[in-house]
Amino acid sequence: MPLQSTRGAASARGFGFGGGASFIEATGGTIVDCGNFRTHIFTGPGTFTVSKAPATGTVEYLVVAGGAGGGMDRAGGGGAGGYRQNYPSPTTAGLPVTAQGYPITVGSGGASGTLPSPGPAPQVRGKSGNNSIFSTITSAGGGGGGSGNGGTDCAPRPGVAGGSGGGAGQGGSITGPGGAGNTPPVSPPQGNTGGVGSQPIGQNNSGGGGGGAGATGSNAPGSAGGAGGIGSPIATTFFGPTAPTYGTPGPAPGRFFAGGGGGGGCGIPGGTGGAGGGGNGGGSPGPGTAGTINTGGGGGGGTDTLTGGFAGGSGIIAIRYQFK
Repeated sequence: MPLQSTRGAASARGFGFGGGASFIEATGGTIVDCGNFRTHIFTGPGTFTVSKAPATGTVEYLVVAGGAGGGMDRAGGGGAGGYRQNYPSPTTAGLPVTAQGYPITVGSGGASGTLPSPGPAPQVRGKSGNNSIFSTITSAGGGGGGSGNGGTDCAPRPGVAGGSGGGAGQGGSITGPGGAGNTPPVSPPQGNTGGVGSQPIGQNNSGGGGGGAGATGSNAPGSAGGAGGIGSPIATTFFGPTAPTYGTPGPAPGRFFAGGGGGGGCGIPGGTGGAGGGGNGGGSPGPGTAGTINTGGGGGGGTDTLTGGFAGGSGIIAIRYQFK
C-alpha cells in the first residue's frame, strides 16, 4: 500500500544504492511512497531535513515558482513561474544533498493589475510572481502581464521579464513587447517569452498571452486575446499514486505545470490559458480566471478598467529519491 503522511511525519532512505548500502533519511513536506521511491511535496514553506546522507546521495527535484498576475485593460496574460526539474536522474544528474536542513520557499502568485483607487488610468501591469527555492535551485517568478491604454500618454505597457515573460498589453494602434522568459538565464531554460497584442482594423484591442514553460505566449490573432504558452509535463511516476492531485492534464502524458495566462480582449473573447494552470483572459463573452494554485500558472489578462486582470497561481516544490 502506498504511504502518504503529513509534513515532517516520516523518515526516508536515499537514492541509487543497493545491496545493503545506506540510504538518505529525511523528513519534511507531504510524503508519498511508491515502490522503492519516496517523494516529499511542499505546497508552502517548510524544511527538507536530511538526517543521514551517504557521500554519493542525490535527489531529484521539481521546483516551480509563482505565476504572475495578468494586466489591466486589453492586457497581456501573466507569465508562468519558472519551471526547473532534473527527472529522471541520472539523465540530467542528481542534486547532491548532505545531512542538514534545507529551507523550502514556495513562491506565491502575483496580484492582478487593478487601479489602486477609483479614478482614471494609468492602467496597471500585473505583479510578477515570487521565486521558489530549494538548495542551489531557484526558479524565478513569472513576469507580470502588460496593461493596455496607459492613461494620458495612451502608451501600452509591455510585459515584464521573468521565469516566463508576461504578455504585452495593447493600446490603440500601439503594442508593447512581450516580457522575456528565462530571466535570469539558466540551462535548461526555465520559461519562455510573452506574446504581443493586436488591434486589427474595425476590431477591438486584445493583449498577448503570457509565456509558459513549454512554449512562448501567442500573439493576439485579432479575433481574441493571445493564448497562454503551454506548460511543461513531468511524468506521473514522479508523484506516485497521488499524481492527479498535482498539476493539470495536458496534450501529452504526465502532469503539466507553469502554463501562461491568456491575454484579455475588449469586446472580443479573451485568450485561453496554457495547460499547466494558466488562467483564461477576460473578454466578451466569458470572464477571465486566475492561475491555478500550486501550478505556477499565470493569471489571465483583464478586458477593461472595470474588471482588471487576474492573479497568478502559487508554485510547488517536490523532492524524490530511492529510499530502499
